[in-house]
Amino acid sequence: MSKEEAILQIDDKKYKLPLVRGVENECGIDIRNLRAQTGCVTFDSGFANTGACESTITYIDGEKGILRYRGIPIEELAKHSRFIEVAYLLIWGELPTATQLAHFSELLTDNATLHENLKSHFEGFPWSAHPMAMLSAMINALGCYHPDLGEPECHEELMAVAARIISKVRTIAAFSYKMSRGEPFIYPSPTRRYVSNLLHMMFSVPHQEYDAIPEVSRALDMVFMLHADHEQNCSTSTVRMVASAGANLFSSVSAGVCALWGHLHGGANMEVIRMLERIHKGGTSIKACVEMAKDKKGDFRLMGFGHRVYKNYDPRARLLKQACDNLFAKIDYEDPLLDIARELEDAALNDPYFAERNLYPNVDFYSGIILRSIRIPTNMFTVLFAIGRLPGWIAHWREVNEDQSTRIARPRQIYTGYNERAYVPIEKRGLE
Repeated sequence: MSKEEAILQIDDKKYKLPLVRGVENECGIDIRNLRAQTGCVTFDSGFANTGACESTITYIDGEKGILRYRGIPIEELAKHSRFIEVAYLLIWGELPTATQLAHFSELLTDNATLHENLKSHFEGFPWSAHPMAMLSAMINALGCYHPDLGEPECHEELMAVAARIISKVRTIAAFSYKMSRGEPFIYPSPTRRYVSNLLHMMFSVPHQEYDAIPEVSRALDMVFMLHADHEQNCSTSTVRMVASAGANLFSSVSAGVCALWGHLHGGANMEVIRMLERIHKGGTSIKACVEMAKDKKGDFRLMGFGHRVYKNYDPRARLLKQACDNLFAKIDYEDPLLDIARELEDAALNDPYFAERNLYPNVDFYSGIILRSIRIPTNMFTVLFAIGRLPGWIAHWREVNEDQSTRIARPRQIYTGYNERAYVPIEKRGLE
């Protein structure tokens, strides 16, 4: 604990509060004893200025546009690594050896199938059910088939349950897609790699197998990798909060899926596509869109620009832009939405209004375009986001459970309701 202190003055009394510094010199004021010392609590709606935990998993510097997993810059991982290796890195803290990676990959292959009884759960959903609802419910149901692994007590057990969830969530996602289309389920192939297998289960039909070209698999792998963790966002904080109550890994991850479902969180890339579709169908010029976005009284919002944390160019957006360019150079796919997206980006980046407000393209801007280009329907966008974010959720669940200082999360509030008042019998209500 640092000996540095902050001084808080309430009325005429001063209190000393210790400072906590991270390895990158981030500074926090330790208020764990604030209420006991002062009788006050902090008020921070949305927790934008509150550090709820110490973590060794992901580092973000929003002002400088930095993102690192376990200390490794995201740019290096995007250049040299793949999603499964990054998943291992996030969960266990180090890059795997060739032997460790081969073992983890083998576990993923061995655990790709679902228990046959789980298929009946899909039949209980209406065909119109949202895939995220199915994903959350099926992950919880999955825990019923592996009750011995819900609370792993050693490295081997955590490896086993992590492999099961990461592998089976892909099958659940594919089956949800097939369910929505009224098509037969396609079982996972033991000879395909992680991303290729997902695409196979989604797009193959009994009379014809789908084989993704390398550029498609690589682009989707990149989407997963760049979404694998992002510090204390809404869904990750949800996983940590649920885990702090002693909930098992399946239910904690299921809660994360529900949080991610929100259109302000995991659904942002869907909103980008919808915005581009509206622009295209309406025939609105890019110049007009930019001007409408500046009008605070108007209802047009430039989706995919700006970020709660990044006040610089989102490093993930830069990497996905390159992945998008590489993908479109290899596939025979013409999409006017991509042209609109590029024009919007160029116009916004060269307009002082957006530069002064740090409204740069974020990761959702290009991830939606990539998913659309490989024929993923918009209602599946957030499901794929969840697949990518899963390793981060598992890593945070592990961190919460291995931290001996973990306490059940229990925020305070500032009450703004009625003062004490008397109960009014029903016959006397509404008489005044």
